[in-house]
Amino acid sequence: MSDEIRKVSKTALNKCFWYWAFFAHACYNYERLQGTGFLHSMCPIIDDLYDKDDKEGRAAAMTRHAAFFNTEPRVGTAIIGLTAAMEERIASGEEGLAETVTSVKTGLMGPLAGIGDTLMQAILAPLLLSIAIGIGEGGNVMGPVLYFAAFIAIVIVLHRLFFNIGYNQGDEGIAQLLESGAINKVIVGAGIMGCTVMGALAANYVKLDAMVVIPLTTGEFNLQENFFNAIMPRILPLGLTLLVWWLMDKKGVSSTKMLVFIVVIGAVLGAIGII
Repeated sequence: MSDEIRKVSKTALNKCFWYWAFFAHACYNYERLQGTGFLHSMCPIIDDLYDKDDKEGRAAAMTRHAAFFNTEPRVGTAIIGLTAAMEERIASGEEGLAETVTSVKTGLMGPLAGIGDTLMQAILAPLLLSIAIGIGEGGNVMGPVLYFAAFIAIVIVLHRLFFNIGYNQGDEGIAQLLESGAINKVIVGAGIMGCTVMGALAANYVKLDAMVVIPLTTGEFNLQENFFNAIMPRILPLGLTLLVWWLMDKKGVSSTKMLVFIVVIGAVLGAIGII
C-alpha cells in the first residue's frame, strides 16, 4: 500500500455528486434497484483513479458498484461520498477494503433510508405542499412555483450536506451523526411544525356542517348553529379528520378505501339532508 492516499479531483467529486442527484433511479429495476444509478455516479471517481489501460482495476471497481443498492436518495447520498473516499484508499493499495465496501453500503443504506423517507416524504413534502396549496387556492401561481423552488433548494442542500459528511468524515462520521440524535431532533421539530400546519389546513379546508333543522313551537332549532357551534365551532370537521386518521393509522384502512368511504357516506347523508 502507498503511504499517500490518491485523491480524486474536485471535478470528479462534483460529477459524482450531480450524477447521483439526477440519475439515482436511472435504469431502476427489481434486480439491482438503484445499483445502476450508483455505478453511474461512481464512474467519474473510477475514471480519475484508474488509468484507461488498467482494465482489471476498472472492471473490478465497476463490478463492486453494480450490485444491488437501495436507499433514500437525499440522505443516502452520504453513502456515495463515503464510497468515493473508500475508492481512493482502494486505488492506493489498501488491502481488504474492496471486500468491505459492499458490506458498508449494505449496512448503511437501511438506516439512512429510514431517516430520509421520514424527513422527505412524511414531513418536508406535506409541509411545503400545505403552504403552497394555501397560497395557490385563490389562483395565485406563486403557490406551485414556491413549492417547486423551495423543495428543489432544500433537496440540493441536503444532498450536498450528506455527501460531504460521507466523503470527509467517513463511516465514523455517519455513525456519529446517527447516534448523536441531531437528526431525530430535526425530525421531531419538523413533525410538530407539520402537525400545526396540517391542523390549520384541516380547520380551513375540511367542510362538514349538519343541515338538520328541528321545528319547535318557539321557532326552529338549527342543529349546527345551536348545538355543535355552541359546543365548539368546526367540531364536525375536527371529528371527521380524527376519524380518518384513526381508521388509516390505527386500523390500517388504505387511502383508496378511505376515499371511497367518505364519498359514499357523504353522498348518502347529503341525499337525505343530514349534511
